[in-house]
Amino acid sequence: MSTETTDTAAHTRSVVQEFLQARLAGDTGRMVELFADDVDWLLAENPVVPWIRPRSTGVECAAQSAEMAEHTVAEDARASLDTFLVDGTDAVLFGHLSGTVRATGKSFEGPFALRLTVENGRITRHHLYENSLSIAEACTAA
Repeated sequence: MSTETTDTAAHTRSVVQEFLQARLAGDTGRMVELFADDVDWLLAENPVVPWIRPRSTGVECAAQSAEMAEHTVAEDARASLDTFLVDGTDAVLFGHLSGTVRATGKSFEGPFALRLTVENGRITRHHLYENSLSIAEACTAA
């Protein structure tokens, strides 16, 4: 493995760690700085989940965390990280998340996988795969 490849992976890991810290702290301003101006955002659209919608700018992407916080019970929010893999500019994280939707009082939980790409010090790709059925069911009042 070349020094350049090692340096790129170390930089990617560092930016992703900063992103995770900003997300945990609810620091939307720092997340805006970490996201590129244009982001390849992928999260399965789900019309019954208010914080899940198409996004493409760094500002929109950073706002997702705050929007989710508005609709969920902070004391019930949990996320654990099981695996953090880095290969060059790409990082893949696997873990588990859970929470409670404020409007319905229903809980959701399940595994997640997050693929991030870091280029020029900023996140250019954010693809999140999660248990969207559990989240949708928790957002439905019936």
